[in-house]
Amino acid sequence: MAHSLRDRAAPAAPAHHNRPDLATDAIRTAREDLAACFRMAARNGFGEGICNHFSAVLPGHDDLFLVNPYGFAFREITASSLLVCDFEGNVVEGEGEPEATAFYIHAEMHRRLPRARVAFHTHMPYATALSMTEGDPLVWAGQTALKFYGRTAVDDDYNGLALDNAEGARIAGAVGDADIVFMKHHGVMVLAPTIAEAWDDLYYLERAAEVQVLAMSTGRKVAPVPHDVAQAAYEQMREGDSGSARLHLAAIRRQLDAEEPQYRH
Repeated sequence: MAHSLRDRAAPAAPAHHNRPDLATDAIRTAREDLAACFRMAARNGFGEGICNHFSAVLPGHDDLFLVNPYGFAFREITASSLLVCDFEGNVVEGEGEPEATAFYIHAEMHRRLPRARVAFHTHMPYATALSMTEGDPLVWAGQTALKFYGRTAVDDDYNGLALDNAEGARIAGAVGDADIVFMKHHGVMVLAPTIAEAWDDLYYLERAAEVQVLAMSTGRKVAPVPHDVAQAAYEQMREGDSGSARLHLAAIRRQLDAEEPQYRH
């Protein structure tokens, strides 16, 4: 299912970047935070083989981004194994290459949507199941789902694998102002200004999808929350959300520091 970027296009010209050292404290923290998200996503069953990808624009370098290397499962990712890529497909730092769809989707997301500093794409089961159903994926019936009220978009035009820039550009164009994109017949993408907020949204999105799927499985009608209540609850949840997300990421890092400290290496 996964594809080598090298097999999809002519080799990119060697990158000649006149850049300062990329080993700053901010970049190291971003590497460790992103690696922690991969490890915890694996623990929660969000990954799928060697597919799916997380990326983050490199602190201090808006034309570069961190992404996982092709051929590795989420649970194998470490801070130092993450690649630094540019928007032309050159690997500026790291061993290996990005998976083809990772490059074509994520490069276009970061290039075309500057607000999307971080992009997490998964085929996590419950949210992906809802991407396969008729109508809007979330029915706004559960409290956790209301965190995403008014923040979702649906990319209805599934065209197979994203194996060229045009497909990545099309997906980016379908996003609009949304933070959460349900990609029909495919999976989901979470866009955020920080790694912590991307993780927080990814985690709670799957939890919201899980309880909705369970409710739908009863065969009884799932009753949505009235609009005014849903909007008010959304506003309550979003107040201080970035701070809560930072604490959430810190909590998963403490767990990993105790149980899987190799993620930091």
